[in-house]
Amino acid sequence: MAPSGRISQSVFDGSRLRVILLLDLYEGAQQQFLDAYELMRRQVASVPGHISDQLCQSIENPSQWLITSEWESAPPFLAWVNSEEHVETVKPMHSCVRDTRSMRYSVLRETSPAQSQRTAPADTQVEARVGDGVARHALTFTVKPGSESKVAEILSGYESPSAQVDENTRLRRTSLFMHGNRVVRAVEVEGDLLAALRHVARQPEVRAVEEAINPYLEQDRDLTDPDSARVFFTRAALPAVQHVVADRPAPAGLRRHALYYPAKEGRGTELARLLAHQDRDAASDPDNPVYGSTVFQRDDIVVRLIDLVGEPDLDALASLGLKGEGKPAELEHLLDGAAIGVEGSLDTERNVNRLLSHADMLPVTDRSATS
Repeated sequence: MAPSGRISQSVFDGSRLRVILLLDLYEGAQQQFLDAYELMRRQVASVPGHISDQLCQSIENPSQWLITSEWESAPPFLAWVNSEEHVETVKPMHSCVRDTRSMRYSVLRETSPAQSQRTAPADTQVEARVGDGVARHALTFTVKPGSESKVAEILSGYESPSAQVDENTRLRRTSLFMHGNRVVRAVEVEGDLLAALRHVARQPEVRAVEEAINPYLEQDRDLTDPDSARVFFTRAALPAVQHVVADRPAPAGLRRHALYYPAKEGRGTELARLLAHQDRDAASDPDNPVYGSTVFQRDDIVVRLIDLVGEPDLDALASLGLKGEGKPAELEHLLDGAAIGVEGSLDTERNVNRLLSHADMLPVTDRSATS
């Protein structure tokens, strides 16, 4: 069955995942790299959801290498690649590798010697998703308690960098929100996401802002040091696990909101899946005020970015992604209510409204490309 709405991204369709990692090694680092790969290979083999991997070397340029891996589905890979264990596992490779590029693909069709064509099982996604040419990604980090207003002032006052990265890549939108001392920065990029992120990081106005907020960060970083910057951006990554837009013309007056859902320990993927399924269904409901949604998730941090018609409190259940019988109770089972200051049953209108108020993130800046 085809997906509801126009889904351009989803990790919850049940398809197997193929991960492709392109690497460019420093000259003379091949043996050191092979030793580091053997260590990583042994460790990743025991990770739940991992099926297999291959290491390949270019026949045209011996400095270029390729690692491919296959996973049962995307969620276990994302849990692994965003874990502290992964950060430590790949450290020995840093001194060997000049440049890397990672790509992730759902397996929708496959051929093999045993049969001319093998498709995904019946309960997985077999229809191609409809994309809009835009890649979405977010970063999240925390600042020292008491510094929130100063950090918000710094982050809202910078001059936007040039939107055009190269002939194929363009920054489309940057949205920045805060929830207490947690910062979330979401970006939309037409073209090559990695090229856009590197472009932004090189801009003097952006570097000045990053330097200005460094003293307020809870976790120290040095963006002038490649290893420190790599670790920071790995730990700060907040991947988009689903993006969906209603299959109808965009209404006037859409406003962007961000909602924060801290999950109970180990329940982040389940919570993100619940919200993703809810937003998929909402996309086919012409009466739902949520026109578009992106769900981001890392460990037990879940953030939902929504483009909404009207104010959120006009339909709190829809704004929270809880339309439908029993959905508030499902969220209650997965949500760390104490962490967000809303404890008790979500079966009451009062607590649903309190959750909306407490989950709604403070908008710091929301900028669309103009040049």
